[in-house]
Amino acid sequence: MAQPSTVSPATLLKDELDIVIPTIRNLDFLEMWRPFFQPYHLIIVQDGDPSKIIKVPPGFDYELYNRNDINRILGPKSSCISFKDSACRCFGYMVSKKKYIYTIDDDCFVAKDPTGKDINALEQHIKNLLSPSTPFFFNTLYDPYRDGADFVRGYPFSLREGVPTAVSHGLWLNIPDYDAPTQLVKPLERNSRYVDAIMTIPKGTLFPMCGMNLAFNRELIGPAMYFGLMGDGQPIGRYDDMWAGWCTKVICDHLGLGVKTGLPYIWHSKASNPFVNLKKEYKGIYWQEELIPFFQSVTLPKDCTTVQQCYIEISKQVKAKLSKVDDYFNKLADAMVTWIEAWDELNPSGAKSAELSKVASK
Repeated sequence: MAQPSTVSPATLLKDELDIVIPTIRNLDFLEMWRPFFQPYHLIIVQDGDPSKIIKVPPGFDYELYNRNDINRILGPKSSCISFKDSACRCFGYMVSKKKYIYTIDDDCFVAKDPTGKDINALEQHIKNLLSPSTPFFFNTLYDPYRDGADFVRGYPFSLREGVPTAVSHGLWLNIPDYDAPTQLVKPLERNSRYVDAIMTIPKGTLFPMCGMNLAFNRELIGPAMYFGLMGDGQPIGRYDDMWAGWCTKVICDHLGLGVKTGLPYIWHSKASNPFVNLKKEYKGIYWQEELIPFFQSVTLPKDCTTVQQCYIEISKQVKAKLSKVDDYFNKLADAMVTWIEAWDELNPSGAKSAELSKVASK
C-alpha cells in the first residue's frame, strides 16, 4: 500500500487552518458542526448590509468582517471584492495567515455515511491535502494513498511519489449543485448516492469547482483562489467558484500541483430559487461555451514560476482574448490584477518570495 499520512490530521492542523464562511444570516448551523469546528479559528465574511448584526454561537474563536471592514482594509482595491454575492468569501482567504483554508456555506450540514456515522468533512479534507496527488497518470483504484488501496499493475514507478495536493474538492448529499435549467427540469431530484472514492483530476482536465465544501493549501495556491466579480453591479453570478476553479486548475497543471475531488460529503440543505439563479446565470451559460475552450488553450510561459506570475499572465490573456465576448472581461481582468496587488500587500512574505523566485528564474 502507498504510504498514507501517519499523523493525526485534526491534531496536526489545529493552528494551521482557518475556516472561511460567507454569510448574510445568523450562524446557527455551526451548532451541528461544533464537535468538528470548535478547535479551529473561523473567518466570517458578512455580505450585504454591514449594519446587520450576525450572531455566532458562543464558544467559537472567530473574526468577522463586513463591507465596511473590507473597504477600510483594502481601500480603493476593495473594488475587486464582490458585493451581495458569496464570492466575497475570497476576502477571508486574503486576510488569513494560516497555511490551509476550508470554506463552507451556511446551508451545509453534517452528512452521514452509509453506516449512519456523522462525517467529519474537515478531517477528510485535511487527509486529502496531506497526501499526494497523481495528475500525470490515472490510477484505476482512485486514490492510491488511502487505506486498502495502492497503485495498480502498470502504474509507472517513477510517478508513484505523486505531487503536492493543492486543492481538495468535496461533494454534497441531498440538494445537488445544479445550474438553473437543470434545477427547473429536475425540481425534486436529490442526491442520495454516497460514492466512497477520492480521485486526482488529471492534468489538462478542467472541472466545475463548487465553493460550498472546499479546502486548499493557501501557501501553494492561495493567490489563484479569486472568486471574480459577481453579484451587485455585475452582469453575472454563480460563476465565482467556477472562475476560481478554472484559473486554479490551469495554474496547478503548470506548476505541477494536484487537485482531488470526491470525499468528503456534506448535507446541502437548501435549494436556491431556480428562477433567481437563471437571472444570475444566463449570460454565463452562453459565455462558458467560449470560456472553457479559452482555459483549455491557455499556456503559461516557463518563467511563470509563482502563482502570482501565473495569475497575472492569465489576466493578460483574459483581456486579450475574452474582451471580444463581452466588455465585462476587461473589467474582470483588471480586477484580477488588483486582487494580486491586494494579496501581496496583505501577505508581504508571499510577495517577497514571488519576487525572489522571479529573480532566481532570470
